Amino acid sequence: MINIGHFISNIPSFLEKEGSSLPWEITANIKSIIEEMIPNLGEDFKIENGIAIHKSATLEHGITIKGPAIIMDKCHICTNAYLREGVFLDSSVKIGPSSEIKSSMIFSGSAIAHLNYIGNSLIGRNVNFEGGSIAANHYNERVEKKIRVIFKDQVIDTGTEKFGALVGDGSKIGANGVLSPGTILEKGSIVKRLELIEQLKEP
Repeated sequence: MINIGHFISNIPSFLEKEGSSLPWEITANIKSIIEEMIPNLGEDFKIENGIAIHKSATLEHGITIKGPAIIMDKCHICTNAYLREGVFLDSSVKIGPSSEIKSSMIFSGSAIAHLNYIGNSLIGRNVNFEGGSIAANHYNERVEKKIRVIFKDQVIDTGTEKFGALVGDGSKIGANGVLSPGTILEKGSIVKRLELIEQLKEP
């Protein structure tokens, strides 16, 4: 099975508690995971309407956040960003202008530039998404929309129609690159500008 710790170093205790949960199970249950975390946060957070923001985080004007959400220390969220349906931003994460993050966890030191979309994904530490790059989470164009992934030459049926990507630490996604639903990237992966990653072709 897929071990999240193989892709993301120093897995937080709240994910270890999930035990054998697969990436798409985590993103599917992300709202309840975050809701369980919020009461255990310290006094350094301002908590209101299911949204917890660390006092050291910087939020520019025009941001929309729909809870539940946790924004950890030293995060920077730029103008017109949109966070919804369960978002966890780890320490020192940067979200660029007009980017949308949905049902995802983004771990420490990662940067999502301007005009990006990250849907139903787990993004490792020190990952960089250049402008306009996308982690797509749904096969709009297919008749059969269930998402399958490839891991160690095995095809795994996720049983869901909504899963984006699992991106390993230190990966770099070039401008206007697209990760198709169900993308699994090892640590240090490089996606070139304008590149489409489609690991499993339509049956």
